[in-house]
Amino acid sequence: MLDALTPSVARFLAKPLLHYIDGASVAGENNNLISVLNPADGQTIARVAEGGTAEIDRAATAAARAHPAWAGLPAVERAAILRRLAEALTVHQADLAQIESLNVGKSVTAAESYDIPFGIEGLRYFADYSVGAPRSAPLSARGMAAHRSFTPYGPCGFIFPWNFPFILLMWGVGPALAAGNAVVIKPSEVTPLSTLFFARLAAEVGIPPGVINVVVGDGPTAGTALAAHPAMRRMSFTGSPDAGRKVAEVCGRNLVPCKLELGGKGAAVVFDDVDIADTAAKLAAAITANTGQVCCTATRWLVHEAVYDEFVARAADSLRATKIGPGMDRGTQMGPLVNERQRDRVLGYLERGTAEGARVVLEGGRIAPADAPYGFFVAPSLLEGSDANVCCREEIFGPSAFLMRFRDEDAAIAR
Repeated sequence: MLDALTPSVARFLAKPLLHYIDGASVAGENNNLISVLNPADGQTIARVAEGGTAEIDRAATAAARAHPAWAGLPAVERAAILRRLAEALTVHQADLAQIESLNVGKSVTAAESYDIPFGIEGLRYFADYSVGAPRSAPLSARGMAAHRSFTPYGPCGFIFPWNFPFILLMWGVGPALAAGNAVVIKPSEVTPLSTLFFARLAAEVGIPPGVINVVVGDGPTAGTALAAHPAMRRMSFTGSPDAGRKVAEVCGRNLVPCKLELGGKGAAVVFDDVDIADTAAKLAAAITANTGQVCCTATRWLVHEAVYDEFVARAADSLRATKIGPGMDRGTQMGPLVNERQRDRVLGYLERGTAEGARVVLEGGRIAPADAPYGFFVAPSLLEGSDANVCCREEIFGPSAFLMRFRDEDAAIAR
């Protein structure tokens, strides 16, 4: 049964959503709006202002102006403000879970149990930690007085992806804010809603204007402008390796350190002494969590030949039994992919993998659940074959795993 929207969420989505710059909601210079879709049915759930270079410049200027006063607050005062923000987020946990489910497509129960509470706890942790964090530490250097000092960097830029918008927001800006830095945030234009809701609450609890700024726009325009802006003193990017290289190049030219969290192709090595049923069920759950749109999940399964056949059969059974449907259905275990482009990417990889000789163990492909026939859904899939196959070597970012047999532990680890 689909959850009804909370009154707060219904009000939030009722009007076009604007950027949050210097403590105020701001329309884009060109007045363009982006349609934000519900992946479960492809319908528009919100209209959001589209920003670019001008909005990024305005936000970065506001952050630079607000930074000295925020950095100059005693740590205990900053922490108290951030705790108020964490409490406001806690009050709105149900609203945030619905927003995250509607926008990303993930199960609302997963958002309730993981994304939202863990994100809030991250903000609370860094607020608490900052109070006792060292500001200066002596160095043992014979014949001279020496010490290390820890000071805020200055305005920090954040470019976040679409797969875990709220929790990555909290884990990114939480420590930056707690340490005394002002921030400029560019969420994905695909999933900006929880970030904009967060910005509203930040204003309500008294975060000073300019300390938190949010501009929604695409990567090539808004993202590039943020990474290149001369007011930024640190950059953080989470996303694809190709986009990460571009951010690193821009930051390198400006001599601005940047943190990059890029793609992954994690492996699980399954030995012959495991509880086969339990391991198969857990790895099946790993690739269906967030519909496989997780950079650190295990999508290459190296399985000992002695248990291979039974393991594969049990994993396939677990995947077939996965309840697929809209994220807002509380019975759903796996929701849709985030958009049509991502669905095409996943299906394209499966086609390429089979064309290169992979054997289909469990066929995935496009599906249309009875209660959501127009969403961006795919079924989980399993392929097996050689290490050279594209589906073994490249990140699919969907509910799919690639299987390989092994006999010798050292050889498996090397692979």
